[in-house]
Amino acid sequence: MPDNLDTAASTLAPLPGHEVIRLQGPDAVAFAQAQFANDVPALAVGRWQWSAWLTAKGRVIALFQLYRAAEDALMLILADGHAAELSAELRRFVFRRKLTIAPEPGLEAVGALAAPARAHGPDAAVLEDGSVEFDLGADGLPRRLRLRPRDPVVATPDDPAAALRWRQADLRLGLPRLDDSQREQWTPQQIGLDRLQAYSVKKGCYPGQEIVARTHFLGKAKRLAQLLEVPPGTAPGDDVLQQGQRVGAVASVAGGLALAVLPLELGEAGLEVRGTAARPQPLVEGLAR
Repeated sequence: MPDNLDTAASTLAPLPGHEVIRLQGPDAVAFAQAQFANDVPALAVGRWQWSAWLTAKGRVIALFQLYRAAEDALMLILADGHAAELSAELRRFVFRRKLTIAPEPGLEAVGALAAPARAHGPDAAVLEDGSVEFDLGADGLPRRLRLRPRDPVVATPDDPAAALRWRQADLRLGLPRLDDSQREQWTPQQIGLDRLQAYSVKKGCYPGQEIVARTHFLGKAKRLAQLLEVPPGTAPGDDVLQQGQRVGAVASVAGGLALAVLPLELGEAGLEVRGTAARPQPLVEGLAR
């Protein structure tokens, strides 16, 4: 994929939809451990991991980067937004724990299809200008994301073409982007969160943990997100057909690419979406953190 995002730090392209939630307080890590799908206490300060918040039935409400900014502070970087809504939902489960949960509207996310300056893998980097840099790429598809203070006076101009290239890179790397219609529709295994190491089957209880663990240990996952080249107009929720029969559904779309949840074993006949051939494409490995 060509590097068409500007690679200069001063002209990094904004990433529409990205929002941030901060969990702060002495019980922030314990709260996150009880609610989120990955192992939070094992996350060192300055590092990040993929994680998810699930329903009690094991369906993904939100997928996010979980960054440990300090011993008592975590940041959720939500590529699909809803920071205010999710903050309010999470606060319902605080009870007597000592922490605050709030959106961070003063931060903006920008990105480039270029190697990070200092971040590498799960190690974030605080740069001289105060921004935090993350490595969101892999061999053959380097990317960097930065969180920086939002200018209260001058807004960073949108770049729709760059934003689309970023979103397509997400799908190429197997990172599902879930719009409102796809929230609470899929288990972590179905949308390939094992590729990202975004959930744990060894930590203690969290919402949906029993279903996630049962699927993992009994080997019952029969469907997995696969990358397809799709026709214009394809939308999340569209059926994927094989020989006229529905075999799966589209979960994420970015231009002419889609992640579709399909059976692990498909026949050799071609696939169709909206009456047009949908061609399987290879995924780029290496985004696990």
